[in-house]
Amino acid sequence: MALDLPVREPVWLRDFKAFLMRGSVVELAVGLVIGAAFTTIVTSFVEDLINPIIGLLVGGVDFSNVFVVLSGERRASLEATREGGAAVLAIGRFVNTIIKFVIVAFAIFWVVRVLSALRLKELGKAAPPAATPTEKLLAEIRDELRAARPQA
Repeated sequence: MALDLPVREPVWLRDFKAFLMRGSVVELAVGLVIGAAFTTIVTSFVEDLINPIIGLLVGGVDFSNVFVVLSGERRASLEATREGGAAVLAIGRFVNTIIKFVIVAFAIFWVVRVLSALRLKELGKAAPPAATPTEKLLAEIRDELRAARPQA
């Protein structure tokens, strides 16, 4: 004999579902996906375009492969040196990360700047807010005082 007990959804689960369905959370998720794609583009830009140019300027050095061995055996590449168990400072990768950050920060700066300008234009196009009752009364008083003043 089975008992049929009513199963209620916990309040926190209902609140969590409502939170997920809010527009701002969905927009955040879309922004996160676009940000990840943008990061991939910036990574390619830095590693495939910027680094070869910098390498050419500094004498043909593979900039992403610049590293200092703290202890252990130095090998042909950073990955091979790390696989050999050496402790290394990956200076080139760190500089790559800084370049990527600067590019992303610059892009975000311009996106925010453009969006702010568009928002200001939209605010300028919007109709002025309706006058409050106090403002209407003050305007009537002003108009009556002007009408009662003798013309000069």
